[in-house]
Amino acid sequence: MEKYLVSPESSPENSKTTVRRPWKRSLIELNGRLESAYRHELYTLVAHSYSEIGKFSHLYHVNDEPCRTHMVEIHHQHSSTPPMRGVAGIEFDNQGIYIVSVTESGCLTVHDFETLYCQSKVGPGSAEDETKHVVHSSFRLGFDVARWNPSNQNEVACTSRKHDKVLIFDISYMSPKPTEELQTRQKLSIIGRKILRGLSDVAISTDDDSRIFSPDTLGMVHVWDRRAGVSPCIELSTDRYDSIKSIQIYVDNQTIFGAGKEGIIHIWDLRGGRSSSAFQSRKDMSHLPLASLHLAPMLQKIPSLKAQSEIVPKEIHSIDVNPSSPHQLAFHLDDGWSGVLDIYKSEVTHVHCPPPAWLDGSNSSADLILRKPSWLPASSIYVVGSMSEKGIHVLDFHPSSRSPCHVDYDEDSQRNEKRDKCNHSNKFVSLSETVTGCAAHPLNGMIVAGTQNSSLLLIAQRHCSSTSETVEGEL
Repeated sequence: MEKYLVSPESSPENSKTTVRRPWKRSLIELNGRLESAYRHELYTLVAHSYSEIGKFSHLYHVNDEPCRTHMVEIHHQHSSTPPMRGVAGIEFDNQGIYIVSVTESGCLTVHDFETLYCQSKVGPGSAEDETKHVVHSSFRLGFDVARWNPSNQNEVACTSRKHDKVLIFDISYMSPKPTEELQTRQKLSIIGRKILRGLSDVAISTDDDSRIFSPDTLGMVHVWDRRAGVSPCIELSTDRYDSIKSIQIYVDNQTIFGAGKEGIIHIWDLRGGRSSSAFQSRKDMSHLPLASLHLAPMLQKIPSLKAQSEIVPKEIHSIDVNPSSPHQLAFHLDDGWSGVLDIYKSEVTHVHCPPPAWLDGSNSSADLILRKPSWLPASSIYVVGSMSEKGIHVLDFHPSSRSPCHVDYDEDSQRNEKRDKCNHSNKFVSLSETVTGCAAHPLNGMIVAGTQNSSLLLIAQRHCSSTSETVEGEL
């Protein structure tokens, strides 16, 4: 029994205690939740293993005849004319069951995501089963954007810069006609002609399905209350002419962000803005923004960026609120730059500046595309289509300074801390076609990208074949 006794020399008082870092998995089991930093680390590892696992060309038919997009693609394959923008809008529903896409040629298609994923396992040469499409309709006028109604997941709202209507479709009805059409107020020019107001984006409030917002090409944001009729009840204007390209509703459903051609992010407050009675009077239907933030002066405050590039106002293609960190408002510019605006501090905290297309001598038509990036869910990873190459940039926009895109990122200090570079780094994923828009699955983070050739690309981890692994093991 003496061997089990503790000698005075080895007593706890004389021994040195070693402090060890707690095991991450133990913390998860004790707390019952994933810490934000650990969740971001996992998402980054998964995103860095992504590649193209499926391609679905828009070779579809309507009433046994090739659809409009199908005919346009065939025409461009046999002509020297530049291709159209292809897939102009793409978005998942709240549960990730369906994905809607619209083309500039005029096709509205709703896919079952599980069907697409299972089809990607068959092989790249297999044709898609069109009978499994939830909706596929073709229209004379094209579309630029499609949004699910967050309060009614059977409804999809579509707009186009070619007309001044918001078309609302109910996918539960087997009808190609919209169930509702919202129109802008007609305004006449000096000579008496109707002023064309194309609608460039659309957003629907999450607290109810009655309020719909859509900016036009003349700098006005139209607000509809569907209970009051098909005409706007309010119009939000800018203090200058600025064609609004993208619009976002903040999580409080009261703050509206709009960005456009002049490189300015406008902010409206539906609770009153500059005047406490602004939204109580119907005599003045136009209301100015609460604030207008110019991106160019904010970018000039970044010393490292100002020393390398001449910063001028640039057109903003897209803005998007980070679902995991609502204070982060991502922006994407027409020259391929992406970044994050901290709406609490009113300053740019992250920026990503890829090389321009002309640097390698390429003259691609991708610089004319209105690109629409997307956030991955439950993380601060931003996915955007490349302007100069066929592929997407997976950008780490984590709020901390460990992000390689953060303006205060110190590469030398990060290297000295010996952190795993794959946990905080950007990645470029090569694809087979030029990407125009991205949509991330709200639950598992898989990506579906729309392309300039009207195809859908499924981007995720590669499929593992248990049969091949067994054969290799036996050999």
